[in-house]
Amino acid sequence: MSQLAQAILSVAKPLPEGGLLSPKEFLHLGTRAAIDQTLKRLTQEGQLLRVGRGVYTRPVQGRFGERPPSSESLLKAIEATSGEVVVASGAAEANAFGLTTQVPTREVYLTSGPSRRLQLGRREIELKHGTRWQMFMGKRPAGKAIRALLWLGPEQASLALKTLRIKLEVHECEAMRSARSSLPSWMALAVSESTVV
Repeated sequence: MSQLAQAILSVAKPLPEGGLLSPKEFLHLGTRAAIDQTLKRLTQEGQLLRVGRGVYTRPVQGRFGERPPSSESLLKAIEATSGEVVVASGAAEANAFGLTTQVPTREVYLTSGPSRRLQLGRREIELKHGTRWQMFMGKRPAGKAIRALLWLGPEQASLALKTLRIKLEVHECEAMRSARSSLPSWMALAVSESTVV
């Protein structure tokens, strides 16, 4: 194994599950072409996983052999390294609140960063750029409720808001009401007319 490969693996091994590596981290060790070739070779050998363009992670050694890192750990690493906000899609939020029995078949998340697809073994994670109003309450329950309402649409908003009244704490309902000026008109109207608070 080359010294460059050893240096890359020495950085990769202590990383937590889902920790990310970029070729740019190793430019002080060689040319970009040499680093890219070494990362490609380590990926072919199964010592690293290529998650996306210029993004690598290491597989996790579990009781039943190697596996890709969990989606949650990878998304936390993306948030930590890039400063992006990453939240679940409206379909996943609606399912979590019990507003739909449909279980999302694809892993889709909204991000404040660019849209892209990530590969974790056979699983694909899609990151879609979200609008500011979809992201500004982040992972708090009011933000999750807003994304669920968006996915459900105006036809189901009134009924969904009745369910949310039961499931959300009062201060989260107030947060939704205070966000009306940033929401689409149909949603602002539904939140105003509802008895969520």
